[in-house]
Amino acid sequence: DRRMAALGLADAANSFLGDWGSIGGQKQRGIITYGLSANRQNPFAHAAHDAVFNTFRRFRSQVLYIVPPMVIGYYAMDWAIHRNEYLNSKAGLAEFAEEEE
Repeated sequence: DRRMAALGLADAANSFLGDWGSIGGQKQRGIITYGLSANRQNPFAHAAHDAVFNTFRRFRSQVLYIVPPMVIGYYAMDWAIHRNEYLNSKAGLAEFAEEEE
């Protein structure tokens, strides 16, 4: 197709990209890479300080997604346990005895 050829795109089924490790393609422009010597790097610089504040920031951003469902679940389970204990007690059985199936 002429449009593909104009864009520099080849038909993948009928083109050879190149040998392993030197795959061809369009020349890359505008890519800038930077490097730093291994003995100039300090990978744990500020790690403890950043860990404390990053953990606090992440906790603060997620707390409203976690705490309300946990509180609702806790109170629902507390209500269900107390209700079950009442329904299986002498008073609960006497109150709901005539509702049995």
